[in-house]
Amino acid sequence: MLNKLRPQFQRLINPLAGRISLHPNILTVIGLLVSLFAAYAFARGNLLGGGLLILLSGFFDVIDGAVARNNNTKSKFGGFLDSTCDRFADAFIIIGIIYGGFVNWFWGILALLAALSVSYIRARAEVEGIKCDVGIAERAERLFIILGGAFIGYFTNPQLVMTLAILLIVVLGYITVLQRIYHSWKELKNL
Repeated sequence: MLNKLRPQFQRLINPLAGRISLHPNILTVIGLLVSLFAAYAFARGNLLGGGLLILLSGFFDVIDGAVARNNNTKSKFGGFLDSTCDRFADAFIIIGIIYGGFVNWFWGILALLAALSVSYIRARAEVEGIKCDVGIAERAERLFIILGGAFIGYFTNPQLVMTLAILLIVVLGYITVLQRIYHSWKELKNL
């Protein structure tokens, strides 16, 4: 859903992206490292720090692609690296939230499986030749939910708010999984 806003956001980012001379793959790896720091902040019980670092990581996740497009350095490997780093970043962040005691490990693992399944189904569908970017909870939505949970939880009840955020990711994640399976089934029937 938030990916529909990407073109408007890209117009804001493109002027900055044109001034960045770092290779986009380096920006991708920096974003992954920032996600590791976010996970560490969550693991240490620092919701505000974790949330702010997710924001910074999200910036790198958006700017790397814009730099690649603006500097004519877009590549298949860059897309592969970006997607791979996103999966690791998702895992690190959720594991940090679990380790920090903000959510029961069971719900955290279900959220992690939902996040990985949403991404896997899209990748697998694309191997079969179909576009599969449907669903109500892609990566941007999941990070937005965690970010909101971190900021609201910082000022209220951290465990309750983060548990609700993770439960929301679980529910929306598995709805997205079902949406993508159904979409893929319909599309593959027609091939």
